[in-house]
Amino acid sequence: MTLRLGRHTFDDDATLMMAIVNRTPDSFYDQGATWAEDKAFERVALVVGQGAEIVDIGGIKAAPGVEISEAEERSRVVDLVARVRAAYPSLVISVDTWRASVGAAVCAAGADLLNDAWGGADPELVDAAAEGGAAIVCTHTGGVTPRTRPYRIEYDDVVAAAIADTTAYASRALDAGVPRESIVIDPAHDFGKNTFHSLELTHRLGEMVDTGWPVLVSLSNKDFVGETLDLPVGSRLVGTLAATAVCALAGARIYRVHEVVETRQTVDMVSSIAGRRPPCRAIRGLQ
Repeated sequence: MTLRLGRHTFDDDATLMMAIVNRTPDSFYDQGATWAEDKAFERVALVVGQGAEIVDIGGIKAAPGVEISEAEERSRVVDLVARVRAAYPSLVISVDTWRASVGAAVCAAGADLLNDAWGGADPELVDAAAEGGAAIVCTHTGGVTPRTRPYRIEYDDVVAAAIADTTAYASRALDAGVPRESIVIDPAHDFGKNTFHSLELTHRLGEMVDTGWPVLVSLSNKDFVGETLDLPVGSRLVGTLAATAVCALAGARIYRVHEVVETRQTVDMVSSIAGRRPPCRAIRGLQ
């Protein structure tokens, strides 16, 4: 399906890199390296140079921590969105938020995509996307409260639950007026899940792809990778890329990442093995 993210369209065989840009002082991965707006803007310039088609700007870390008001979240992301929009007109700008008021504000500043990591916790976010002409990412979190860690959550079948919840969310977005080609679903690895759940979702990601909705995966340096390999944050790249390869083979369309270059190479190699992408050159044995 042709994908429309705000003012940008992509062919139905395109795979996209969504680079993470944290406007937070306490990110689990970069520990506030891009907290200052100028540093966040430098990060945007870096990942654009590396080939990212999308930047995903977030103003609140996912983990529990200091309460961040809606006004504070807007102050962290709205001006940066406007600055990036002016500098990079062809770039897709995504904002990681679950709040409708923040979604409306960033759409007015030039955002193309609202990445709701918390599974529709604010039911009016779909209206903000529709009214702002933005696309939306519909995630599965098992109904957990934003910024809480899962505790002994059980599913009869986590993949079936993820499909049911994300497609229902997608239908709500469609009813609100978001075009079908602007709706993406995400199993949301680690969110509302333990490591076994995230591994199962990775193994069976093809079932989500088979729904017909474009699938986004956010695997980069996640705890399920760290727990599987017994590795701390900062040492999970190889495990992340292994999970990425499995999801690429299954047909995921968008990859939310810290490491753009390595992920692009992994996805392109898998796409070529799967017959979806020709090699850049193929002269061996022919010349």
